[in-house]
Amino acid sequence: MLRYIMKRLLAMIPVLIGISFLISLLMYFTPGDPAQMILGDLATEAEIQALREKMGLTGSFFERYFRYMGGVLHGDFGISYVTNQPVLSEIMVRFPITARIALLVIILASLIGIPVGIISAVRQYSIIDSITRVIAMLGITIPSFWLALLLVLAFAVNLKWFPASGLYGPIYYVLPVFSISAVPIARITRMTRSAMLEVVRQDYIRTARSKGQTEMAIIFKHELKNALIPILTIIGIQFASGLGGAVVNEQVFAIPGLGKYMVDAIRARNYPVIQSTVLLLALFQSLVNLVVDIIYAYVDPRIRSQYARSKSKKKARTLVQDGADAEKEGSDGE
Repeated sequence: MLRYIMKRLLAMIPVLIGISFLISLLMYFTPGDPAQMILGDLATEAEIQALREKMGLTGSFFERYFRYMGGVLHGDFGISYVTNQPVLSEIMVRFPITARIALLVIILASLIGIPVGIISAVRQYSIIDSITRVIAMLGITIPSFWLALLLVLAFAVNLKWFPASGLYGPIYYVLPVFSISAVPIARITRMTRSAMLEVVRQDYIRTARSKGQTEMAIIFKHELKNALIPILTIIGIQFASGLGGAVVNEQVFAIPGLGKYMVDAIRARNYPVIQSTVLLLALFQSLVNLVVDIIYAYVDPRIRSQYARSKSKKKARTLVQDGADAEKEGSDGE
């Protein structure tokens, strides 16, 4: 298992390098001069050029890219053009807010999506199943920012049950979390239903039912347990993408998180912020995928057995090599 984790961590390196290269290339060819935007139209060409040199915007694309990556390797993600503060420190202030929202979203989506998907699969082709599939399809197709605006109009402006913006207490999380969780709930519901339907028709389910086990025991001990792999996959994907999904919604609710930080940086052509935020989000998503793969081994004994066989094969090869070396040493001694 440790060897597998190390291989996955090493495989992340070229992925992160490729992502950083692409986002840097996009920033390089994006119209607009950050120095010009900061100094304004009345600045002279000499002042603009001096600021561009100070901001590291001079040189070719590869010079700027390797300069940035060299700083990243030393823990320096650059200085924000707007605040003149280290980008990494600003990201670390905002990242917990967005991560907290993403965690609440995936918890809510799992608590709703998994039970509803189970009920839909157990009651296949019933009225409940039909209603569930229609609602899940609507949840996938409705844009989260549009749903956020509807929730603000309904529950903040008209009913005045919840605040419309800001993040100053637990009640402020209600509308953002519900607006973002619509898509994860729908996708987890659909995946749970699909995975359960693949399992309910298996022979061991009929065997368990013929032995007189209760329906609840069959659902949770046999069906759900054997359908967890695809469900865990979609949960991990939705949790990682929840950080990106909060970008627009944080603008709607004026939440000082990573999403609003990135949108403001795009408007200001704040290149170090954009590059570093995208890079750290890619790293986070890669780590989430790794954690999900590790959880697979604890959920499915078949995957654990693969790791065990791999370890035993390695041990056998070591013993064979040791025996060959000992035999060679014996022949050399004769």
